[in-house]
Amino acid sequence: MNEKRELLNFLTEKIREIVSSKLDRDGKLKAICKSLRDNVSDYDWVGFYLVDRTGENELLLCSFEGEPTEHVRIPFGRGICGQAAKLRETFIVQDVSKETNYLSCSQKVKSEIVVPIFKNGEIVGELDIDSYTLSPFTDKDKAFLEKICGMVSKLF
Repeated sequence: MNEKRELLNFLTEKIREIVSSKLDRDGKLKAICKSLRDNVSDYDWVGFYLVDRTGENELLLCSFEGEPTEHVRIPFGRGICGQAAKLRETFIVQDVSKETNYLSCSQKVKSEIVVPIFKNGEIVGELDIDSYTLSPFTDKDKAFLEKICGMVSKLF
């Protein structure tokens, strides 16, 4: 367990550096996705969805690392990502096969965590992570990813 704590502390500092770097926002989001996927063994797909309010509230896939997905636009309320956006809370699903409102991106995905990003009390996006492992997400992952989303909110 200390190894994971040390890894998450290391990644927190690495992501803090990315957020304050000279990259543009899309470059920063892409670098964060890559850093998370490359360093955490259970993070098999990592992506940021941003809120598009030009029509109906939808999430629009911005940056990701992992296999391509057909789910580039997700209405609020649909799937785990849409539920997290609508309810404005972190969702952890340790076994996606037990979810009736799950949007399958790949048969390999076994679990998912979705963390909203807020700016001035409004949801502006979310971080979505899929794992090919059952039940990999802990309270440490949740706290870590919520902290990362707090840092990312400064980009909006």
